[in-house]
Amino acid sequence: MARRPSALTREAIVDAATALFAERGYAATGVRDIAAAASTDPALVIRHFGSKELLFLDTMRFSLQEHPIFDAPLEALPHRLVEFVVDLEEPQRGVVVALVGARSEPAIAERLHEIHEQDFVAPLLDRLHGEGAELRARLAAVLVAGLIYGLWVVGDERLLAAGRDELVDRYTALLRPLLLST
Repeated sequence: MARRPSALTREAIVDAATALFAERGYAATGVRDIAAAASTDPALVIRHFGSKELLFLDTMRFSLQEHPIFDAPLEALPHRLVEFVVDLEEPQRGVVVALVGARSEPAIAERLHEIHEQDFVAPLLDRLHGEGAELRARLAAVLVAGLIYGLWVVGDERLLAAGRDELVDRYTALLRPLLLST
């Protein structure tokens, strides 16, 4: 059997781990499962990434910095944030669910905290002014995170059945006072 170059092995491991973590979650995905899906030896998974936790952190990435959500005028920002969450597609949904599901691991909990601070609170705080700007930014970030939780973590069927436009309009109305008050 011909050996695969190291870079191709690493890529196969990343692809397999990304799919399995998003589908099964952290706890239900083993190094042997990842190795089998990548057609490689479990020792190579550890050699390339050090541990299952480090592989998870390397593959399960969620960042709003890749999206121009915060470039919108402040008046449009509440609507844009809600639309982003409602329209979130795979694989990002799977990443969010996997991160939340693995939060009992200290490094993963720290990653969730970083995402919250860097991708939600900080960009909102940069845009808000006036009295209570930091508290408003934090409350808005938590409100957006609550929608993510309801839609994609617990899969609230009644929210999903409400219809996209109604859901966006009603949730935007909740978010708007936090972002637009001074």
